Amino acid sequence: MGLLRKLLLLAWALGGGLCAGSARASEYRQLPPTPPAGLTGEWLLHDAARNRLILFLPGYHQPAHTYYQWVQIQRNQPFPISFAAQPGLSLFLDNQLVFTAGKAATYTIDLSKYMPRSLASGNHLLGVWQPDGSPALSTFSGSSPVADASGRVKVGTVRVQPRVPGTRGQNVYLSFLLLLGLLYGGVRSTYQSGIARIFQVEELFGNSSDQQSFLTKPAFSLLNLLLVLLFSLSFALLLTAIHTDLQNLPLLRSFINVPESAIVARVLVYTLLITGFVFGKYVFLELLGYIFDVQELVNVQYREFLRTTLLTGLFLPAVLLLYLGLNTTLPTTVGWAASAVIAGLLVITVLRVGRTLHRHASLLNLHLFAYLCATEVLPLLVLLKLIVFTY
Repeated sequence: MGLLRKLLLLAWALGGGLCAGSARASEYRQLPPTPPAGLTGEWLLHDAARNRLILFLPGYHQPAHTYYQWVQIQRNQPFPISFAAQPGLSLFLDNQLVFTAGKAATYTIDLSKYMPRSLASGNHLLGVWQPDGSPALSTFSGSSPVADASGRVKVGTVRVQPRVPGTRGQNVYLSFLLLLGLLYGGVRSTYQSGIARIFQVEELFGNSSDQQSFLTKPAFSLLNLLLVLLFSLSFALLLTAIHTDLQNLPLLRSFINVPESAIVARVLVYTLLITGFVFGKYVFLELLGYIFDVQELVNVQYREFLRTTLLTGLFLPAVLLLYLGLNTTLPTTVGWAASAVIAGLLVITVLRVGRTLHRHASLLNLHLFAYLCATEVLPLLVLLKLIVFTY
């Protein structure tokens, strides 16, 4: 009898456990996804091992070729989306190809018009595929019909904002800043006299003999080369941190394809671009100096540009530190402040170059003023558009 009672108790326990397990299974049954209104910043990845879609976490997952998002599309209601695309980027609705980018450009399409006839209005899975890289997700923005208080249908737009750098990104930036400080210290200990002659704030506003003697020094020296590389690295770090992504420009996207999450690669690419710009400006000045017949001013102008650029570059690491410290609490304010500092440094460089040129040849001459506009003012406007007003 004792053995029989134990068997009955065991059977009862097993039956209760199975009932409880079936109750929990029915209680936690997976619900179908709820499509958002328009596009959001939350993208999905395909987990091939489990054959399901999972949320893409930029600081956790590696960049992928394909990203997904649930959307709600009605045939009689517009659903415009805009995005920057590299050649070959393709859009899919429920795994059916609806669009392929033929060249690098910024596109705006209406998904309701591209939807295949075999698909009915309702919830659909939007897929974005880049065969030779990762899509620029931060450039995607979209809208969908939204009903207002009166019941009328209107189009509401949801913009995808650039993501705030996470902890992993901050560690990369701080590591670069530490390396930058060590490099500046090494150059300073090796070239003490040259550094003291260049990095003097009073030279921006004074008119001493040392200041004039610098304009007669060779512009291309080993010290200047090292300082230009350090300045380019500082500027590249700040540009990458504030999400001023130069790949959003169709011209640069045709030649450069660097994923958003590859911070180190982006910093190195921007460093090379900035270094090429600084040294390439000498060729630009030589060309315009020949056209305007003012070759005697080219060397003085470039040396002043080089010195002012290197001096103002000392403020960039401090701006980056403030940005990283305040970005989590005041992202919009500190982003605008960092952009304003960059704009101010660019404007100061142009004003300083114009002041130096005016001492050697009066800019009241319309010919020289036109030369200054062509060599300094117009490039300044282009840089402000590309760097400061991109976002």
